[in-house]
Amino acid sequence: MQPFELKFKRSHRILDKYFSGSNIHYRQMIALFVPILIDQIFIMGLNLINTAMISSAGVAAVSAVNMIDSINIFLLSVFIAVATGGTVVVAQYKGREDERGVSEASAGAVSSVSLLAIAVALFGIIFHAPLLNILFGSAEADVMNLARTYLIGSCTSFLGIAIVEAVCGALRGVGSTRASLMLSLIMNVIYVLLNFVFINGLHMGVFGMTLSVNIARYLGAACAIYYLFKMDVNLKVQLREILIIKFSMLKRVLFIGIPFAAEQMFFNGGKILTQIFIVGMGTYAIATNAICSSLAGVMQIPANALSLTIITVVGQCIGSGHIQDARKFTKSFLMLSSLSFVVMGLLIFPFFNPLISIFNPPAEIVDDIFLVLFINTIAQVPLWAIAFITPSSLRAAGDSKFTSLVSMLSMWLFRVVLGYVLGITLGWGILGIWIAMDCEWAVRGLIFMKRFRGKKWLQHRVI
Repeated sequence: MQPFELKFKRSHRILDKYFSGSNIHYRQMIALFVPILIDQIFIMGLNLINTAMISSAGVAAVSAVNMIDSINIFLLSVFIAVATGGTVVVAQYKGREDERGVSEASAGAVSSVSLLAIAVALFGIIFHAPLLNILFGSAEADVMNLARTYLIGSCTSFLGIAIVEAVCGALRGVGSTRASLMLSLIMNVIYVLLNFVFINGLHMGVFGMTLSVNIARYLGAACAIYYLFKMDVNLKVQLREILIIKFSMLKRVLFIGIPFAAEQMFFNGGKILTQIFIVGMGTYAIATNAICSSLAGVMQIPANALSLTIITVVGQCIGSGHIQDARKFTKSFLMLSSLSFVVMGLLIFPFFNPLISIFNPPAEIVDDIFLVLFINTIAQVPLWAIAFITPSSLRAAGDSKFTSLVSMLSMWLFRVVLGYVLGITLGWGILGIWIAMDCEWAVRGLIFMKRFRGKKWLQHRVI
């Protein structure tokens, strides 16, 4: 037997042992994961390109976008969390092979997410002035003016991205990750192309970015609606199911979605508070944080894809009653996620200087960026997976209240308080903020692993 054939058979045995179960084979899991991975690569890659393009408009523009993106993440998290609730419910109905339940859960997700998006958008637009003054009142005047434009423009686009997220979440729940990938790519590629025209071509700066995001998200929403009613063969959603809300199904979606939304609000609220700390450190500190966040996000691409995939995998296992498979796959995904950070670190750090050059950073902050990124990369290897893969698995089984409570408390007790102590009181600056984040990952990860080893997370009924 040839060495290549031996390696192939050995790889097959490993994949079969750790990534195959009673109702799912590793080939199906790969088919789920790869489109999500490609989607994450494009999203992060396009975000890097967008950050690089807006950098051409100056440090004030980068700072304004970074500031408002922290608010955007906070506001977007509300309805994206409910969309995740839809993914869990759809996945469990799929595991039970209940087509009617899949259809009704998908419709309930689209309806609820759209209504929440409208409410959140109105809140952001109406209260934009006090929000900016309370959160970032210490920012320089030119940064604040650009931030105001970007916040209002972002809020007007929320309904568009909400529809896309809801439809994509339902598609991931039934395993149609290719369709989800295409919808996401359409929206994000249009966004980048329009940014190139408006920012680099017409030199419209932050205002050009707000035009791009609105056009791209509503075109993406139009494509998602067209696909849902004209092309889809898995969800089988009818228009009347979206317009006439079935409250029993809505309750199931919100059972997962609302605690997760509360978690995300508190979690991202804490991130906003740390952003306030950073704003007080000056424009260079804001830029350092923005660039480090972009590069750290690139390293997290495979792990984020695994975190999204495990929701569908565990949800379908729970729906079909295969509990041991849910446990086995969670352990396998934890191991694979940690390994991905080793690989990404080895790929990125040799090219640090070329990568950093696309952001046009001031020479004074390059060493700070390297130090923060290096320490965070080392911390991510053992800590990120247990802090984010594990709660995704617990949530997919219906254990949403516990995961949300732990995430909220750990965020505020460790990342916020410790971030203030290290970053402000002890004067460690940006490095102190990021070390506090790594400590918070460790605390919540250990709590989630203890929960996972027990049985309480398996005692919830979603459907």
